[in-house]
Formats: sequence, C-alpha cells, structure tokens
Amino acid sequence: MGDWHKSEINEVITRLKTDPEKGLSDGEAAQRLAQFGLNELVEKGSKHPLLILWDQIKEVMVVILLAAAAVSAFLGEYNDVIVIMAIVVLNAILGFTQEYRAEQAIAALKKLAVPTVKVRRDGRIIEISARQLVPGDVALLEAGNLAPADGRLLQSVNLRVQEAALTGESEAVEKFTAVPPGDDLPLGDRANMVYMGTVISYGRGAAVITDTGMNTQLGSIADMLQDVEREQTPLQRRLGQLGKTLAWAAMGIIAIVVILGLLRGENLEELFILGISMAVAAVPEGLPAVVAITLALGSQRMLKRNALIRKLPAVETLGSVTVICSDKTGTLTENRMSVTMLDVAGAAHDFDTFRDG
Repeated sequence: MGDWHKSEINEVITRLKTDPEKGLSDGEAAQRLAQFGLNELVEKGSKHPLLILWDQIKEVMVVILLAAAAVSAFLGEYNDVIVIMAIVVLNAILGFTQEYRAEQAIAALKKLAVPTVKVRRDGRIIEISARQLVPGDVALLEAGNLAPADGRLLQSVNLRVQEAALTGESEAVEKFTAVPPGDDLPLGDRANMVYMGTVISYGRGAAVITDTGMNTQLGSIADMLQDVEREQTPLQRRLGQLGKTLAWAAMGIIAIVVILGLLRGENLEELFILGISMAVAAVPEGLPAVVAITLALGSQRMLKRNALIRKLPAVETLGSVTVICSDKTGTLTENRMSVTMLDVAGAAHDFDTFRDG
C-alpha cells in the first residue's frame, strides 16, 4: 500500500514498469507472482485437526474429569472410569466436529469466492483467476465485477464502485482517473483508485494493479483482525472458575479427611483413598457433556438459519449480546431501502394493511 492515488498515470506506469496497452509479458508476470505471492488473503487462524482436538481436551473441567478418571482407575472403580471417559470423549467429539466442519466450510467458501478477471498480457486480453494477479497487471473492469485487488485507474467510463464493504458508504462512488485534490485523503475520497472486495456497479474502466493479497487495504484489515487477542467467552470463564474452585475444594476435602482421621488414629493410606473418593464424587462429570450438547443444538439451529458457527462457545457469546452498535448503511444491512409504511393524507398504511385489504 502506498500513495498511488497521489501519482499521475504516467508516474504509476513507470514505477510499476508496465505497459497500459500491452500489459505485462507472461514471463514478467510469472516472475512477479513468485516475488509477491498469490493474490489472496492469508488466514492465520486456520488450525491443524490435532490442534483443534487439543483445544477440546485442555479445558479445566475436562482436565479435572481426566484426573478423576485416573483416580477412579487407581481405586478400582472401573464403572466410574468408563462413564467419565465416555463423557470426555463425547465432549471432545462434539467440539472437534463443530469446529472442524466450520473450518472446512469456510475453506470451501473461500474457494468459491475466487473471481476471474480480464487482464492484458502480451498485448492480448485474457481471463485469469484473480489469485494470479500481480502488481503491474492491467485489469479490465465492468459492471458486476468484483475488484480483484487494489489498483490505480487508467480509464473510467461512467464508472461507479460500491465500496460499502470497505468504507461503509451505501451509495456507489463515482470514479475518475485524475489525481484528487488534497493530501491526507481517506479511502472513500480516493476517486482514482479501486480496492479489493468492492463491486463495480456501473460503467467500465481499466486499472493497473498496485497491491495484491495481504498488501491491499482489505488485507490490512484482515491482518489487524487476525492479530486481535482471543478472549474466553463468559461461559468459558465461569466454567474455568468453577473448575478451579472444585479443584481447591477437592484438595480441601482430602486435607480435612486425612487430618481428622489421623487425629483419630486411623490408617493414613485408607484415609488418603477415602479423601480422594470423596473429591472425585464432588466433580460434576456430566456438566461438560451437558454444556457441549446444549451449545451443539444451538449451533445446529443457527445453521438452519444460514449462520455458520466455528466454535461452540460462540453460541453462548452471541446469546449474551444485548446491544449491537453499527453503522446503518451497507455493513450489516442488505444495502438497499424498502418501504414498510405509507402516510397518505394523515392516514398511515403499512404493508400488512394493504395485504389484508
């Protein structure tokens, strides 16, 4: 990313070492592809399946259950071991399945979202995958196209671009090739640029690609989002606190039983086994399974409404939301207005009234 919007067309062409009429040669394009990489957003959050599984096992409550299972096995209570391990396995399967399926679905959506673009290469107009674009490519833009990368406009014929996904502006922005006045212009005022992820809504044009992949404005946003520190959900925090409380309570029970027994002159080994048995009995083995099943059912209901949940605890987080503050234009809405009521001559009529009439 740079100050491309401040530069005249000739200067941009010189800096990028390209030809606006012929574009790059195939050899030069291949060389730049090796230098700059594919034109795609890199997701740092993708996980190996084993890491996804490990995340399900390292929860405090699950660790306590595993400890309880080990103690039960030591005491010869094999029925308890079977029940506890079944709960642990069920909890791990539910969490792993949900997150792994969500990861796969998101990956599939990313593949489907890769557009094609018309570019000039060696004086010919060809259609390539947007992933193969490199800085210096001359891309042709038409109504309905998705801007495949950041670019400086070389040609604009009644060109309008819908930039709501990037700037939140609901109205399509008219584009020009001239350098806009001003020094420190925000993205929405850089009328001689197009940016990855925006939509050509009207007209046609041509742009020389200036930045691709994670070097684009959209890539910068993606990078900042992926660097945000992940926090536990309210439910995870409460379960973690409960697990720690139970662990301390179990240790307290063992200490009390052992101390009181020793004061009465009883055998230390038997007292220790009795204390551990009471501590294991205090652990709510069914709680993690109940929580996981409840969240899984919630995620399935949301999936039926086209809401894909990557992590089960996110269901609970969404349920805790009381107020959503958002710009009203284009970001969360459908970016189009609709009439719900008419007020004619002092009489208000909504659409239900018209349908009933």
